[in-house]
Amino acid sequence: MRLIIGLSGSSGVIYGIRMLQVLAERSDIETHLVMSQAARMNIGIETDWKPEDVEALADEVHNNKNIGATIASGSFKTAGMIVVPCSMKTLSGIVNSYADNLLIRAADVVLKERRKLVIVPRESPMHTGHCELMYKASQYGAIICPPSPAFYSKPETVDDIIDHTVARVLDLFDIEMDGLKRWQGNV
Repeated sequence: MRLIIGLSGSSGVIYGIRMLQVLAERSDIETHLVMSQAARMNIGIETDWKPEDVEALADEVHNNKNIGATIASGSFKTAGMIVVPCSMKTLSGIVNSYADNLLIRAADVVLKERRKLVIVPRESPMHTGHCELMYKASQYGAIICPPSPAFYSKPETVDDIIDHTVARVLDLFDIEMDGLKRWQGNV
């Protein structure tokens, strides 16, 4: 399976990094990474990672300026794309088909080919324009999956919360992540 991972310039890059870590352990999944310049900056601000170390987790890395990359074409078959985190600027570009960079172009291609696009928006609070963008993206076929923690799993660390969100996003592609505590009902 080929999966595109897009990191845009919003807080929450740790979700994308953790997703790449999990997927790097899977030989049956080929990851294609594209990062915005703001995502690269946020990696340094929010984590102890370096952008090149994040890139090393992916099978293929694409320059966000390279509109001629493989992931810019619908003939390059993928299972879809996860934009994690997704800034409102990137979401606006996706919704309005304003593909002035590879991340947005790849998401646009995934939508036009009717493949799965999962958007993990990272903004709070939201105004009506943000909500409208998510609504429109959903109408176009995207799945909106905010990083909302579940507390029934009784997380003990921030990593537990991050892992739960990553596992739930991967569930949308039928990718199982070890350690996910699933709801067992009210017993």
